[in-house]
Amino acid sequence: MDIKIQSLIDTHEQAFVIIDRDYRIVSANRRYCDAYGIAPEAIAGKFCYTVSHHSARPCHENGEHCPHQALFTQGEAVEVLHTHFHADEQPERTRIRGHRLYGANGELYLGEQMFPLEAEAGSMCDALQMVGRSPAFLTCVDNLARVAESEASILLFGESGVGKELAARFIHARSSHNNGSFIVINCAAVPESLFESELFGHERGAFSGSSGQKKGLFELADGGTLFLDEVGEIPLNLQAKLLRVLETGEFRRVGGTLTLTANVRVVSATNRRLLDEVDAKRFRLDLYYRVAGIDVTLPPLRERAEDMPELAAYLLKRLIGGQGSCRLDADAIAALRVYDFPGNVRELRNLLQKAVLKCRDGVITAADLHLPVAAAPSAQTASAVALQAASPQSLSALERAHIQGLLDTHQGHRARVATALGITERTLYRKLSRYGLS
Repeated sequence: MDIKIQSLIDTHEQAFVIIDRDYRIVSANRRYCDAYGIAPEAIAGKFCYTVSHHSARPCHENGEHCPHQALFTQGEAVEVLHTHFHADEQPERTRIRGHRLYGANGELYLGEQMFPLEAEAGSMCDALQMVGRSPAFLTCVDNLARVAESEASILLFGESGVGKELAARFIHARSSHNNGSFIVINCAAVPESLFESELFGHERGAFSGSSGQKKGLFELADGGTLFLDEVGEIPLNLQAKLLRVLETGEFRRVGGTLTLTANVRVVSATNRRLLDEVDAKRFRLDLYYRVAGIDVTLPPLRERAEDMPELAAYLLKRLIGGQGSCRLDADAIAALRVYDFPGNVRELRNLLQKAVLKCRDGVITAADLHLPVAAAPSAQTASAVALQAASPQSLSALERAHIQGLLDTHQGHRARVATALGITERTLYRKLSRYGLS
């Protein structure tokens, strides 16, 4: 049976390209040509890395895990995450699935199938808003894209300022609920007395001051997504009511007798370890399992140092708008890459906002950033000296000195000290109390 390869790859809904041993494109379907702005009759013979990466050399020479290298040097067909660039230089995070293909004479070729992670996400989730190409960031975006296709509740875990709401919007835009509303409630900002009314609404006269009927956020989010930010702050006495709604989709407005229903995708976020809150009797275990059907951890900015130039440039562009231009010099970028960023992307944005005011001649220097003085080296040295000086018989003295050193290194950030020690924050609090540390 003789089937023309072009007719076969044209049946793929995703972009598909066939590449030879020398990185040259042999054939590509219309979806691939359209994505990268090259006519089908002109695509053959071009280097794959010049088309998709806008690079003068193969991606593995730039430090990326390359499907071509994996196939032709190790014999493996792999799946990787890359950032590709369209003809207009717009970046697009893409999952690439490699395939082992053979020609009529037995010659080996690489088939690449593309799965854009932001495909058809819409303006609410502009690809440029999620900036980065580091392995930690791409893995996170891939996880978000995968879980978005599920109907399960999702729990986003990450430090303050990592962009949990943006991640929730990304999930909404990729989900089957994307035609509905995206409703946000900051659970930490709502007074306990008003929390039930905010979620479920109320009828006229339900309580003092309720002069009319009000729809709750569950009702407003019907058919869409409800984002429960800081879900660990929900009052304990209301958690049972929330649990019932999540299990049945049914609720009543405060002061009402009519049972209402809503089809809502729930995405929650927290910077706390909710199982520790369960141990402390501040969060119900059954509610935890309901909101954490699937959990995704968002990486802190300190694990994405290689994203710093692109991310900072994007934030500067947003801060300045159309009013002039401003850029970071090499020393400023180097300073940002080594800074620890306890406040993550939110802190980076604030630093840049202040630096813009001091920007001279369109250039931001390291001095303009006013980064906090790094205490890490001296703290680590002090910790090491304390450990060496402590008596071998005094394990508590060793532990106290080590914890004090970590507190100095991380500028008192307890969650990160707990992570460095491999213990929960609750356990760390007990140790701080025992040793009189703060």
